[in-house]
Amino acid sequence: MASETENSTLAHDFSPFFRVHKDGRIERFKEPQFAPTSNDPKSAVQSKDVVVSPETGVSVRIFLPKTTAPTTQKLPLVFYIHGGAFCLGSTSSPPFHNFVNSLAEEANAVVVSVDYRLAPEHKLPIAYDDSWLALQWVVSHANGRGPEQWLNDHADFGRFFLGGESAGANIANNIAVRAGVGGLDHGVKMDGLFLVHPFFGGKEEDKMYKFMCPGSSGRDDDPVLNPALDPRLPRMGCRRVMFCIAEKDWFRQRGWDYYEALGKSGWNGEREIMETDGEGHGFHLFDPTCGKAVTQLKRLASFLKQ
Repeated sequence: MASETENSTLAHDFSPFFRVHKDGRIERFKEPQFAPTSNDPKSAVQSKDVVVSPETGVSVRIFLPKTTAPTTQKLPLVFYIHGGAFCLGSTSSPPFHNFVNSLAEEANAVVVSVDYRLAPEHKLPIAYDDSWLALQWVVSHANGRGPEQWLNDHADFGRFFLGGESAGANIANNIAVRAGVGGLDHGVKMDGLFLVHPFFGGKEEDKMYKFMCPGSSGRDDDPVLNPALDPRLPRMGCRRVMFCIAEKDWFRQRGWDYYEALGKSGWNGEREIMETDGEGHGFHLFDPTCGKAVTQLKRLASFLKQ
């Protein structure tokens, strides 16, 4: 518990995520953890880190499932964005690394996970911009002549998916809408979007989000927090959207509301929703071997295989 002296130096207290001191110092509560990549060709999934922007340090972690098929038989490609309230986590955080590793294996897909810069040191929309930049780097391989051979050899850009969970789902949704309006380079089109326990705003001001994103009201009049208001929604840049929500997630109703709004928006794609009974936000990250987490993973993999 903070002492009276500590409290007197605080400008903002966003526990359990971070605190901001009056001198501008950011105090984080959780030490980052690191899951290494695997280059063992005998493992079910290999992985590697690749810097995509030397100027910003933004990188991706690529997951390649073990395959004996010739390179002419390419695999679905998934661009994944991790959660963490825009201020926690990375591609190397064990919960996110392990989930993506399992998704790559279960779906037999190449998965690219983006390591965007975190708020509050990097104010939003930097996380959105970093993710968009990394996505454009990925699609630069669509002609088979990009800088990363794993993508050239194994990724099928005709089966290209975008997704994320929590804050990552928010970013992924924003990118899908943006891609629907302006398109992606090299003529690449997204087949599907999956939103796992998506974070969207409510009527009350989200003070932490507003601090991280000074240009936002922090309320549901911001289309980023309430995409049902986004006039670009009918042009969503994919033909299918899957929602995964959890009964005890505090964002559950927001997910349902967006699912319903998307169906009424004029967008002519297909949508589906899966609700997991008795579980809370991000349960699959904390207990990935439980039956309900396995069921959710298989449902996602099925979505990617369609």
